[in-house]
Order: sequence, then C-alpha cells, then structure tokens
Amino acid sequence: MPRFSVIVPAYQVQAYLHACLESVLSQSYQDFEVIVVDDRSPDACGAIADEFADRDPRVRAVHLAQNQGLGPARNAGIERAVGDYLVFLDGDDTLAPGALRALADRVKETGDPDVLVYDYARTYWTGETVRSQAAAHLTEQGPAPFRLADRPGLLRVLMVAWNKTVRREFAEREGLTFPPGYYEDTPWTYPVLLTAESVATLDRVCVHYRQRRRGSILGTPSERHLDVFTQYDRVFAFLESHPEHDRWRPVLYRRMCDHLATVFTRPDRLPRSLRGEFLRRARVHCRRYRVPGAPVPAPVRVRHALLRLGLRRTWETLRLASALRRRTARAAAGRLRAARTGALRLHYGGQRLLPLRADLALFAVDGGGGYGCNPGALEDAFRRLAPHVRTAWAAAPAHHHTVPTATRRLTPGTAAYWTALARSRYLVHNAAFDGGLVKRRGQVLVQTQAGTPLAHAGLDLQERPAAAGGTDFARLLREVDSWDYVVSANGHSTLTWERVHPGGYTTLEYGQPRTDVFQRATAADVARLRETLGIPEGTVAILYAPAHRDYRRTQRSALDLERVVRRLGPRFMVLARAHPGHDVWPAAPAGRVLDVSGHPSVESLCLASDALITDYASLMFDYAGLDRPIVLHADEPEAFEAARGTYVDLRSVPPGPIARDEDELIAVFAGGDWYGARSTRLRAEFRERFCPYDDGHAAERVVRRVVLGQTRLPPVVALGARRPPAAAVARTPLATVPQPAGPRTVTDSL
Repeated sequence: MPRFSVIVPAYQVQAYLHACLESVLSQSYQDFEVIVVDDRSPDACGAIADEFADRDPRVRAVHLAQNQGLGPARNAGIERAVGDYLVFLDGDDTLAPGALRALADRVKETGDPDVLVYDYARTYWTGETVRSQAAAHLTEQGPAPFRLADRPGLLRVLMVAWNKTVRREFAEREGLTFPPGYYEDTPWTYPVLLTAESVATLDRVCVHYRQRRRGSILGTPSERHLDVFTQYDRVFAFLESHPEHDRWRPVLYRRMCDHLATVFTRPDRLPRSLRGEFLRRARVHCRRYRVPGAPVPAPVRVRHALLRLGLRRTWETLRLASALRRRTARAAAGRLRAARTGALRLHYGGQRLLPLRADLALFAVDGGGGYGCNPGALEDAFRRLAPHVRTAWAAAPAHHHTVPTATRRLTPGTAAYWTALARSRYLVHNAAFDGGLVKRRGQVLVQTQAGTPLAHAGLDLQERPAAAGGTDFARLLREVDSWDYVVSANGHSTLTWERVHPGGYTTLEYGQPRTDVFQRATAADVARLRETLGIPEGTVAILYAPAHRDYRRTQRSALDLERVVRRLGPRFMVLARAHPGHDVWPAAPAGRVLDVSGHPSVESLCLASDALITDYASLMFDYAGLDRPIVLHADEPEAFEAARGTYVDLRSVPPGPIARDEDELIAVFAGGDWYGARSTRLRAEFRERFCPYDDGHAAERVVRRVVLGQTRLPPVVALGARRPPAAAVARTPLATVPQPAGPRTVTDSL
C-alpha cells in the first residue's frame, strides 16, 4: 500500500500533461501511485496517460467511457486508489520539487491527521510565480493536529481540492465524493474541513497552479458558471444533515456571498445575456441561506445586500462609479508624480549651482539594496581612515536598518538624496547611480563592480541577446565616461573591465574590498554567526549559491536539496541562497535546508559556512579567499555558455571538484573529496590566480589612494601569511558518510 495516491484528471490538457506527470515521477519521495483519469478527452491526453503507464509501473491510466467532468473523474480515481492519502493534482498543474517528501514528513510529524492543508503558488505564462496571499493561515506554529474550530482562518485559504491531502479511510468513512458540474471543489472541501477530527498545516508551496493565458475552464464565459448555485445548495444541505456543524452557517454564508460576487464581477465568467439571471438566482440564495445579524464589515455588508436584493442596475452603477473613481485617482496620482518629479529636477538643478562639499561621500549598491558589497567595505574604510568625510548610504527604506548608525540614511528619489547626489565630492557604487545624475567638475566617481567577472558583461553582451535583455549600450558607455576609478580584484578583472567598459578611468587593482572581512574575522565571529543562523554545533553547513540563468524564465533549483542532505546524513545542512533579484528560494524545504535568500550579508553567510556549492556564480572568487572547500555543480554547461558565456575555463582552473549532476555532487561529499588533498591543491592554485590582493587591506588601499592621495600604499600580505578564520568543521572530526548506491566517477571536466 503506497503512502500517497496522486489522482490526476485529464481533459484537454495535452500540452501540459507531460510536465504534470514528470513533476510527480521525479519527486525525491517515491512511495506513491499515480492514477491518471482520461475524462474522454478529445485530444492526446489518453495516449499520454498510456505512455506513462507503459514506462512506469507506479502509473495507472483510467479511461472513462464518456466525458463526465472534473468531479466524477476524481471520483473514478478515488475508487481505484489504495494509498493512505489522496493527493489531487489537475492535469495542467505541477508538484513542486520535494513536495511529496514534505507532505510525508509533516503527516508523520502530526500523527497522520485526516487532512493536511498546504500552500500553492500561481505560475503565469510569463514565468512569474506568485505565492498565495493566504499563506499566513498555514503557519506550523502551535499545536498540531487540531480541529477547524481551533484555526477557523483556514476557511480563508482557497477552497480547492489540490491544496489538501486527505486520508483515504477518512474520506471513505464519511462518504466524501465530488459532485458533477463547475465549482465541484466547493461541496468537497467544506465538508472535508468541517468533518475532520484532525487537521494539520504545511507552510510550504507544494503545487504550482498554472495560470493559462487562454483556455482554462473557469476563464471561459459559459452558462456552466450557474452551477455555483447548485454547489452551494449541496454545501448547505450538508449542514442541514449535520446539525452539529450549524455554528459554521454564518461563515459559509459569507463565503458563498463573496464567491457569488466574484463570479458576477469577473468579466471572463458570465456571458452578458446571463448576468440578469445570475443576479436573480443570487438573490434567491442569499435570502434562503442568510443568517441575520452575522457580523461583517460595512463594505462586505453592502455587497451582500446588493446580491440579496438583486439590484443589478444599482450594482452596475456602483461598479462604474468605482471604476471612474479609480481612474480619476490614478490620473491624479500621475499628475502628482509628474509635479513631484519636476520639482525634484528643479531642486537638483539648484543644488548643482552650490559648491561641492569635499567632506561628503555618497554610497549605494545595485537596486537600492542594503549596506554591503564593495561600497559597504569602502564606506567603513572611509569612516576609519578619513573621518573628516561624512558618509551617506542611499537605500530603499526596507534596508535602512542594515546601515550603520554613524552613516546617514537616504532614500532614493527624495530631495535629500538629490542634494547629496549634487553636492557630494565622492560617489561610490557597484553598478550605476540614478539616470538623472549629471556629473560635476570635481566630483569623483568610484565604480567598484560587483565581483570578479566570470560571465560575459558590458559590451560583450551585444553578442548575447538572451543575457543582454534590454541593455542600452549607448547609455552604458555614457556611464563609463563618468567613472574616475574602477576597483579591480585581480589581473583577470582588470583586463576584462578595461575591454568591456572602455573609458578614460583609472583602474585600481587593489583586491576585492568586500572580502576584507574574511581576513579580519575571528573564530568567535564565525561561532556567533553560526549561532545566529541556527546551525547546530558540529554540523557541516554548505552554502549553496547558484547563478542566474538568463535562458530560463523561472529560476528553479537544479538540485533536490532535500535529497542531497538526506543522502549525506544528519551531519550536513544546506544554506540555500537564491540569486539577488529573486524574492524567495523556489519551494525551499524546511529542516536541514535553510533558505537564506533574504539574509542581508552574503559575506556573513560565507563565514558561517564550511563549504560552497555553486555553478557559475562569481561568489566562488570571493569564497576562495577564505581558503575553504568549493565544489562546482556544473550542470547545463552548454546552455549557460550559449546564453551568457564565460571568461574563465573552469575545466582548466577549477577551485575544487566538479560534479556534473546531483549524484556526482553527493559522491563528492560522501567520499570526502570536497575537503581532501586534491581539493586543497586546486583551491590553492585558484587563490593564487584570482585572490592575489585579497589580504584584508583592499578597501584601505582604495581610500588611501582616492581620498588621501597617497601613492605609497600598504604592501600586500603574501598568500601564505594570510590567516582567515578556519571553518567550524575544521575544529570537529567528520563523521563517516555512507556512500550513495552506485556513485558515478567524479571528473575534472564539465
């Protein structure tokens, strides 16, 4: 008997069914069966189901004699299911990587509840992924399992079948089945939650809910949308037959009114000819099931009253008035923004007429981010070595807390920001300042860049349209012409920047300022950072930081991190950091995989970790300065090379072992190659080539040259004399890690 029965109804989803079934079969958790129900689909769904059933014994194809609809198709799957739990997945949606493992762990942890509710994310055809707005109701804090009365907020979560796994014996005992017609989820999910003796939640995205551009059932105008009334008749009939749940009637009445209002107001649901009939039937239902005196907010009360009274013309008038009010507000806001922009331009122009302040310096990083990177290291050096210069940091308000108290905090776009931009002698950035900047005579612009270049950049992107995006190369060259100094970490960086950013600036080949902290930190600092992140003592913490893939619309993880840590054993955990610009780590599992994408300091993460796994991220050059193990997971090298291209042949000068796929990566760590003599030798050669000046004094050299005008700078500390703090794992003996079954040979080639 499998743990899960995944039921996939299929009707006219031939373009998506392959991806749906592959997302299930590729799960790291393997104790499941898949039941694909072909609802007499006129396209190739039936053939696709048979294809998967032929090649994988876990898949069963069920072909219905006639089209019955989504509800009866699911019932056909339930009848044939033998798993402990029922998991529903529509044929055009997909399971997130690691979803079934997360479900299995949470079910076990909460004592096999009747129902487990989990989260989902809407995935759009543009590649955008948006998590559910009701995710806060899925918190795992507090006792579990529980009953609905303990967490009534669960009724605010989308009432669909595919964000819940239901214990099969419970569903059979209660006689829970899906009705025919549209909105078939409604009479299923409410009885499931109300009847369940034990409910648990999982705060994790387990389903990617595809938002099709065209062709979805609910997004097609049809008289079938009138089925919503029959479905709510079934819900309230359930309440009539189960008077013990009568306390939920006011809640369900409000949910019904909200649902009816949504169907009525959505332009893609009702044909215009049916809007009058829909409102008449809504009036009947609202009067039939109304609970007088139920507390609701005033706007909701008005909407419910309009439904109950069937005031179509009033509804339409209010809707038009509301739309007019929104358009008027948008127009007014646009005029206000234009006026504000004009006023700020005048203000900036006036400030440029005033003398420069030689004692002012303004710092910022790409995207208005928080304090850090090379500008952060230089700002700290300004305060230490040139205290007569007052410093300011420009960042979005959400990042102001990261700025030191001794540094002035500015918000881009404000009058104070434009004043600082106009009057500061020193401007330091790792990308480009505001496009409205007009460089003044006497201003000094220091371009720090954002790291050692691995992937193609600057003018080289003209031949890489996928990576270049909408880059304005003429504007790029105008920005380059405004630079006075460019900070370079090594000879490779100098040669690359001067070629792809041709200009009259001076290159300061002094090292990477942001790595200075690696040489100044102590063992006590490392221990404190690990404690802050919750890394248990004696645990090997691996920082996983993949690069952005220009050729992908969605930045999915190339690794099943949960499988990796499970194979490596309890001594290992992963700190997963998504590329900057991506809001969250896609479907990051909890436990020994910690999502650190939102951590403000990647340097702190490097210090807290014992090893780095990356693919094509330039972070490897910084991390090499720590003299800690680096492992490359170089998947899809041909695709990355074609889209972005690289300046360094990592096959010739790797910073450590190279794994071509997930199994090889596991073998590298399981066999000890990641910290062995060969790894040490490769890393030493890599450091010698790319970290010649990263001795903890790079920022100091820049400030002494640019601000203090010194030409005799502190000598570079030799590689052999540098003493970065040892990794925590170096102070504890490693436990033996069992080798995965049948590991493949790890090579030095991609």
